Amino acid sequence: MKTYSKHIKKKLVIKSRTENLSSIRNFISENAFNAGLNNQDTDDIILAVDEACTNIIRHAYKSVPDGEIMIEIDYSTKKFTVRLIDYGNSFDPQSVPKPDLQKYFRQKKVGGLGLYLMKTLMDDVQYISVPGKYNQVMLSKNLKNTAH
Repeated sequence: MKTYSKHIKKKLVIKSRTENLSSIRNFISENAFNAGLNNQDTDDIILAVDEACTNIIRHAYKSVPDGEIMIEIDYSTKKFTVRLIDYGNSFDPQSVPKPDLQKYFRQKKVGGLGLYLMKTLMDDVQYISVPGKYNQVMLSKNLKNTAH
């Protein structure tokens, strides 16, 4: 496992296009590897960030391809945090009901589980919105001392 004593910060800025999701996944994967995360934690973070970015593209930017999404990664030996910032429409996460998964699967629904997945996969999920200015999603995973 790599050792470091300070916070490491990395940043990626992309346009709100679904074809950019693979670049985001690669960015997260590379930094998770550098932070010494195990494969399961890395996969969880990638899926949570993918869900968050898909929501930003579809809902905040209404699929307009030229919106900006800023992805900032900050990690230390204790925590791996991904901060996503967009300048699109805001929403109230409290307005999203907790899904009834049995009903969801019986109805063969597709989509709508993004927020639930983020909260399930990550140790902490925070959403801050300053309407007319920006939205921020913070996804954090507490690090265990495990190597690949």
